[in-house]
Amino acid sequence: MNLKQRTQAFIDSGLFIKRHFNENNWLPNETGLHQGLNHLIDIAFTYNGWFIRPFIEENLKSIASMLETKNLEDFVKSLPEPKQPKTVAIIMAGNIPMVGFHDLMCVVLSGHKALIKLSSDDNTLIPFFVKLLDHYQPGILNNISYAEGKLENFDAVIATGSNNTSKYFEYYFGKYPHIIRKNRSSLAVLTGKETEEDLKNLGKDIFLYFGLGCRSVSKLMVPKNYVFDKLFEAMFDFKFVIDNKKYGNNYEYNRAVYLLNLDKFLDNNFLIIRQDDGLHSPASVLFYQEYGSETELKNYLSANAGELQCVVGSAKEYTPFGYSQQPVITDFADGVNTLNFLVTL
Repeated sequence: MNLKQRTQAFIDSGLFIKRHFNENNWLPNETGLHQGLNHLIDIAFTYNGWFIRPFIEENLKSIASMLETKNLEDFVKSLPEPKQPKTVAIIMAGNIPMVGFHDLMCVVLSGHKALIKLSSDDNTLIPFFVKLLDHYQPGILNNISYAEGKLENFDAVIATGSNNTSKYFEYYFGKYPHIIRKNRSSLAVLTGKETEEDLKNLGKDIFLYFGLGCRSVSKLMVPKNYVFDKLFEAMFDFKFVIDNKKYGNNYEYNRAVYLLNLDKFLDNNFLIIRQDDGLHSPASVLFYQEYGSETELKNYLSANAGELQCVVGSAKEYTPFGYSQQPVITDFADGVNTLNFLVTL
């Protein structure tokens, strides 16, 4: 199967996802696929209580946007066919729905074989998408397989995990060509001049996927004596998160701990905002840190660049408010170009 056919499989799959959200656009021969996807979305939630339908659908829409024809054709326009296809093991995380999709897409488009190690927290949606690819380009499954137990018979590794699991990955896979990702977080820079719309959009960056993604804003950099009232008001539309059992349990637990420790924090009954120098806040908590000058802010961002996935804000060098969870096809995790890595195998 050549690059044009592989690319077309992803283009057609993206169009399928777009049709999925308008039943009037369903093609007669795809009704069963759409019904199957709806069923699997429900199943995904039973496996992982963080995966509520609106968030799964949000990520599917983001993927569909990524798979538009021009995006994909530009993405692969200078991609050579491998002289000798290799087997690339992809160890997927399960923190947000289909978080391993981009890695899978890169491996398949590159012409190598994908050996997928699914997370038990996200083991239904990726297999459906793989079957969707094969629906549009029969035979593509010959280059995609799953590892049920120990990973064996592979030539390279792409692994995503925590700082702790990355040590395990380095130990076992360090001798292979690899991309091993650790914990990363995202933050937002506020100036105090943000509009109500800016702050509402920031709510998407904070609450989408319950704040569990590496692109989720888990910390704010704010000017000294920043007043949080407008921010709390703008976030009112996201109060539904507290109805999720997992999120609600985290909120109650963290609130109790801070109260017992007599820690100072702000609270609006579904989000805790707390001053903290750390980058990685727990679910239901948003850290903040004050800065006194632009120089101080830039020095902080520079010092922590290796732990930041993206920086949200109004300045032109930042990701705009509301877009941290809408990566484009060329937004490679940790800034490591996956396609370039695959081409060199």
